[in-house]
Amino acid sequence: MTDRQHPYLLQRLERLNTIGVALSAERDNKRLLEMILLGAKEITNADGGTLYTVTDDKRLKFEIMRNKTLNINLGGTTGKEIPFLPLPLYLEDGSPNLTTVAAYATLNDLTVNIENAYEAKDFDFTGTRKFDEKTGYHSQSFLTIPMKNHESEVIGVLQLINAIDPDTQEIISFSAANQSLVESLASQAAVAMTNHNLIEGLKGLFEAFIELIAEAIDQKSPYTGGHCRRVPELTMMLAEAAIRADSGPLKDFSLSEKEFYELRIAAWLHDCGKVTTPESVMDKATKLSSIFDRIELIDQRFELLKAQKECEVLKKQLAAVQLGQQDEQQNLTAELAQFKQQCDADRAFLRQANIGSEYMTAEDQQRVRDIAALIIRDDSGQAMPFLDENEVYNLSIVRGTLTKEEREIINNHIVVTINMLESLPYPRDLQRVPEYAGGHHERMDGRGYPKGLTKEQMSVPARMMGIADIFEALTSKDRPYKNPKTLSESLFILGKMKVDHHIDPDLFDIFVREKIYLKYAELFLPPEQIDQVDEYSIPGYQP
Repeated sequence: MTDRQHPYLLQRLERLNTIGVALSAERDNKRLLEMILLGAKEITNADGGTLYTVTDDKRLKFEIMRNKTLNINLGGTTGKEIPFLPLPLYLEDGSPNLTTVAAYATLNDLTVNIENAYEAKDFDFTGTRKFDEKTGYHSQSFLTIPMKNHESEVIGVLQLINAIDPDTQEIISFSAANQSLVESLASQAAVAMTNHNLIEGLKGLFEAFIELIAEAIDQKSPYTGGHCRRVPELTMMLAEAAIRADSGPLKDFSLSEKEFYELRIAAWLHDCGKVTTPESVMDKATKLSSIFDRIELIDQRFELLKAQKECEVLKKQLAAVQLGQQDEQQNLTAELAQFKQQCDADRAFLRQANIGSEYMTAEDQQRVRDIAALIIRDDSGQAMPFLDENEVYNLSIVRGTLTKEEREIINNHIVVTINMLESLPYPRDLQRVPEYAGGHHERMDGRGYPKGLTKEQMSVPARMMGIADIFEALTSKDRPYKNPKTLSESLFILGKMKVDHHIDPDLFDIFVREKIYLKYAELFLPPEQIDQVDEYSIPGYQP
């Protein structure tokens, strides 16, 4: 080695080390592959090069192509597709493809260093020569190196073309020193690629498992179908809008790519505790639902009540006939007709009350108790109240279809969610998932559940999820106790929640100002729910 070559080799070794460090830190696959090829070209002063990856169907896929002389920049981060089909490792008859250099290097796990392709006899360079004829290029020296993972499997091939003498600019062969350096780079590159593929594979499995849990929860109940899938979408929309805010209290809010991903995972898992919620409670479509809707029993009771009343009236009419009391007969007939009419009205009322609503008045609750006091006789003739205590209790539910005890069971899902999520061994970048997912039922004034946190005790991402969860529920068309709200109705309710210190006021303003509600609606709501919104009429919002 000459004195002139020594510092040049040392410089390349230092560059190899620098590239190796960079490879281990790169997380984007396209940039990683590009970095491998460009690093190899730089170390060897090669004019061109191609990086292939081995596919599952035993082919070599073109990933990156570069050629300085021809100004070719394809694949990788360029966004330009490589217009060549993958190279088969095996021919149609099943025999190995040993005439193509890249395939040969892959199948035999050998570096192939060719000084002059036009003089090589063991490989088929017909395609290369046609390429040269078409472009005027001269493909002469080739260095093809397989890249192996930790299991000694070839996962890619690095092929360099035309080493250039830095002094004369002539095409030369790839020296043994250069070959050794590139083999070292290829080894480091294969480790980096394997680690990247492993991380991406685990990440993909993790995300698929999370989405599987969410889908299982949605499938568990026909009345919350899609909720676990829609809340993440809405949360991400609001997060992006908050990041864009250039004024107001959240103008300095930002999320890194990792933090954004962390929030997305939390949004997918925000209701995972519902896997423990009994279907009888989650699917309680009416107030009297249990194994079946007991309103049908009450319908039968009304028919029995009318029949018993009719029997009683007929007995009295018979007595009136015997006594010749014509007026009494007519009075009794009118009394029976009025009683039946009242029974039909009471039955219609109970059927409506059974459906559940946003609010049941005190008068309606008293009417339930008055109906319950009606007397009906059992098979033995014993008098009994028309409704039992459980029926009265359920039919008097003020909001929705759940009793206090059932609502506590439903609410417990968030406690279970937090406990489940806090039990997982998160990597550092996902450690806030339990906090984000567990805060969507808290209130800004500290009157929420399960922890009674105030706005100051909650992170901005956790507060985002509260708005997303409520808005999705308001506009959802599959809830058993209510009709889906229109955009204007939903925003009016959310506005009142802002005034009532239920939701984050600053995030709500962004939600309205950036029209997140409309972007969401265009993707997920039917046209009949997308009505005209007058932002001036939204409580607590100043356009």
